[in-house]
Amino acid sequence: MSNPPQVETVSTGADKAKLAGAVLLLVASIVVFYTLSAQDLWLRVVALLALMAAAVGVFFTSEPGKQLIAFSRDAVKEVKKVVWPTRKEAMQMTGYVFAFVFVMALFLWLTDKTLSWVLYDLVLGWR
Repeated sequence: MSNPPQVETVSTGADKAKLAGAVLLLVASIVVFYTLSAQDLWLRVVALLALMAAAVGVFFTSEPGKQLIAFSRDAVKEVKKVVWPTRKEAMQMTGYVFAFVFVMALFLWLTDKTLSWVLYDLVLGWR
């Protein structure tokens, strides 16, 4: 048997530094939000959002961020390939599902009542 090819992920020091910087910016955003507790709320929120946006920006410049963007683009392409049902088909399938659920509920209710009658009335004589 041949061994399957090994998948290697190359992570450079720059990518690790970018990811660490993104995490530090994220932590700093929370720290700044609570440090500015004496300031107005809008100022605290703006500082929080600005630092979080910087963290997201730094993340998307790293290789994992670029891979996430590429994955998202591929996912959008695949969603565009999907053949969605028409309104009529969707309504018909919804009707079938509701009818099936109703029939199953009726069947289970009748089964429950029948077993209850057999066990309690006929076998045990409790009623």
